[in-house]
Amino acid sequence: LDVKRQEIYAVERDGQFHWLDGDPFGSYRVGDVVEDHSGRLLPPVQPSKIVAVGLNYRDHAREMGKALPTEPLIFLKPPTAVIGPGEKIVIPDVGRVDFESEVGIVIGRTARNVSLARANEYVLGLTCVNDVTARELQMRDVQYTRAKGFDSFAPLGPVIAVGLDGHSLDIEGSVNGVRRQLSNTRELIFSFEQLVEFVSGVMTLHPGDIISTGTPAGVGPIRHGDQVTVSVSGIGDLVNDVISSAAVEVEESQ
Repeated sequence: LDVKRQEIYAVERDGQFHWLDGDPFGSYRVGDVVEDHSGRLLPPVQPSKIVAVGLNYRDHAREMGKALPTEPLIFLKPPTAVIGPGEKIVIPDVGRVDFESEVGIVIGRTARNVSLARANEYVLGLTCVNDVTARELQMRDVQYTRAKGFDSFAPLGPVIAVGLDGHSLDIEGSVNGVRRQLSNTRELIFSFEQLVEFVSGVMTLHPGDIISTGTPAGVGPIRHGDQVTVSVSGIGDLVNDVISSAAVEVEESQ
């Protein structure tokens, strides 16, 4: 939460938010009830990197007409792409831009060469991710850095759900209240545990880093004026409005 320009974590207990006293990635205690509701939600973490996974839902692979991968297909989104709930996704003038609803694994402690059996020990919790993608650039560039890396192309939130079983979570994506994506993590090709094992075998993961686990079928374009919602059972709704870069320039010039 951003309360009077102070960034403070809160923890939900029995429907009420309490101040978190300590380190969410270490030891902490649940403090007093939050009485000041004037603050706004920030991204629940500021990761050093977001490791995203391509083509990890069976229904999305069918939609794209592609064979199932034999190992996870990973790419990076920069931390500068991160925005929080309620912040605006800025669409550059680069052709079609799509939303992609995903579940994000939030790493809880430094992870390197983690075994499958111990993968869950390194997970703090789960959050919603919108893997915003400049689709035409993705097709043209082949690699994904530019298409996935624009500022505001990684909305995160609204919370980190701790202790949630990720094996059967409903995931939805909506634009202007119209549902476009509906699936379940049962459709995942590679499980959360497999992804932690695989990614940590490639690179060291730090507390707060995100593994964005892939998107189901139904991805589609977003435009200036749209409102996009990523919903995951047990986590909540990540809602962001969409604005064009041209409109941002007009606002900033006024």
